[in-house]
Amino acid sequence: MFFLGMCVCIARGLFASHYTETHYLDGGRPITTTPTSRVNCYYHGEVKGYPNSDVILSTCTGIRGLITLKDRVLVLEPAQKPNSTLHNIFRGEHLTLQQGTCGHGHNFSHTAGPFDTTANLLSSHGNRYKRQAQSSTKYVELIIVADNREYQKQGKDVEKVKQRLAEIANYVDKFYRALNIRVALVGLEVWSDADKCPVSQDPFTTLHEFLDWRKLKLLPQRPHDNAQLISGVYFQGTTIGMAPIMSMCTAEQSGGIVMDHSDNPLGAAVTLAHELGHNFGMNHDTPERGCGCRVTADRGGCIMTPSTGYPFPTVFSSCSKKDLLVSLDKGVGMCLFNMPEMKVLYGGQKCGNGYVEEGEECDCGDLEECMNPCCNASTCTLKLNAVCAHGQCCEDCQLKTAGTLCRESTNSCDLPEFCTGSDPHCPANVYLHDGHMCHSVDGHCYNGICQTHEQQCITLWGHGAKPAPGICFERVNSAGDPYGNCGKDSKGLFAKCDAQDAKCGKIQCQGGANRPVIGTNAVSIETNIPLPEGGRILCRGTHVYLGDDMPDPGLVLTGTKCGNNKVCNNKKNCHCEAHWAPPFCDKAGFGGSVDSGPVRQADGESIMIGIVVAFLSLLCVAMIVCVKRKTLISLFINNKKNNIEKLR
Repeated sequence: MFFLGMCVCIARGLFASHYTETHYLDGGRPITTTPTSRVNCYYHGEVKGYPNSDVILSTCTGIRGLITLKDRVLVLEPAQKPNSTLHNIFRGEHLTLQQGTCGHGHNFSHTAGPFDTTANLLSSHGNRYKRQAQSSTKYVELIIVADNREYQKQGKDVEKVKQRLAEIANYVDKFYRALNIRVALVGLEVWSDADKCPVSQDPFTTLHEFLDWRKLKLLPQRPHDNAQLISGVYFQGTTIGMAPIMSMCTAEQSGGIVMDHSDNPLGAAVTLAHELGHNFGMNHDTPERGCGCRVTADRGGCIMTPSTGYPFPTVFSSCSKKDLLVSLDKGVGMCLFNMPEMKVLYGGQKCGNGYVEEGEECDCGDLEECMNPCCNASTCTLKLNAVCAHGQCCEDCQLKTAGTLCRESTNSCDLPEFCTGSDPHCPANVYLHDGHMCHSVDGHCYNGICQTHEQQCITLWGHGAKPAPGICFERVNSAGDPYGNCGKDSKGLFAKCDAQDAKCGKIQCQGGANRPVIGTNAVSIETNIPLPEGGRILCRGTHVYLGDDMPDPGLVLTGTKCGNNKVCNNKKNCHCEAHWAPPFCDKAGFGGSVDSGPVRQADGESIMIGIVVAFLSLLCVAMIVCVKRKTLISLFINNKKNNIEKLR
């Protein structure tokens, strides 16, 4: 009955036009292809007559997928019999999934979790941007990587691994559509010869190594917004996934790791969606937050629940939606507002799929769903006198005039975008480069956000809070314990802060509310520090009891100014601006930190300075020669005059 009532369509937009597949030959030689002829066998849809129902299917090798109704979840998969055309359909609670939790690395990106109370601290400036962020579709250009153990787990069959990864992406894309977010695959990579970075049972170390490999190797070769590692390794403890929070679009931390813990790819898909949620800034749906979820806990609850098992979650809670809006308002996800190129969609083009492809003037979906007054749904052409049909710079079927604001700036580090007068789409989102001084604030821009100790203290303690004096940071963070540290090291132990890095550790504040305002499970850690000149000073830190799988909101955010000419890097060390030398940034040098090496820009500038100095030196020599030449000529003339006088 359910199958007769299903309405499904090919999952268009799941694969971007520049989508690639990579695997490796023995010896490490990469083989990268751009498939264009393979059939797209992934579908999304709904069950007719069932509001809020969802259908997610793949027909690549048999029929496999998920049917979600109001009171039940059905799983469909091929029968595990060779040469059989039979399929099994069963309730979701009967699917075997490993119970597990999510984890985060403490020395990665940290944020004061945007609980409901923090939304009240945001200025009214962002209200219009919130509406724009909510109404504009976001596009995550995703790369999924399978490690060598996953390759072995799937019978050393490259095509089988690729198909599994694509099926995982199909689920995730469908989950995120409810948030007006599309997940478009720009690449799959299978480590068929050997792992390209160390992968171990320690999830913290594995995440650290994978993110480093992504930044140094993958990102320069294939631009993308986010990368996730699917691992066949069983992580220690109950952790089945880990990702830095509020890190989407950053070069250092936009990614995560996922343990493939179930025979059905749905298990890994739910975990990947959860970790991607952390990258977006979503926190766990803990009881203290009072999150609204349209699916009861006995039926799986929502995707950001701290631990997942079966039944499995497939929807997002009200808290996740609020967290997402808070993150977008802060500037997280700056790279997501450009639609991936769709000239040649994976699986071929088709009028009515909702994507404007090569040869089409518009595409508003099929005849039944098209509500666009400017587009002819049957031919994907513009109606009479219409110039455009889609985009923020298209109004009443006409292009908006050049200079019309189409995307406001979110903060002093973001830049506004304006219509060009020739394109119906708003230009890609741009922001000030990292290290640029914030406008009217003593801080630096980092990934489009102005990070300051002042703002973080307000987020943690409410209005009236301010950073404590430097001695608080130095004394408290030199302890290397849960209440004073510079994050965790590669072994998972709390790291002591060196003196020059103290302002990159646990943030120390003064003033504000009597207790932290970020949630009921946050407590104040107060330390009385004796002063050299006598008396004592009260330092206020924050400790949040969220378990080992949550990041520490009390750590200073990456990119925060930690002293003159320096900012905190993601390893909680101070990073010097160009022309200043690490680690103290108090002497002339090439910039950078003990982690990064010298800033490359400074090398180029030093060469330019050298050229200028050389030029000035030559100019001085030339002037000296010129003066001496004039003196010699003058002496010669005077001497000649004297000789003439003598002859007379």
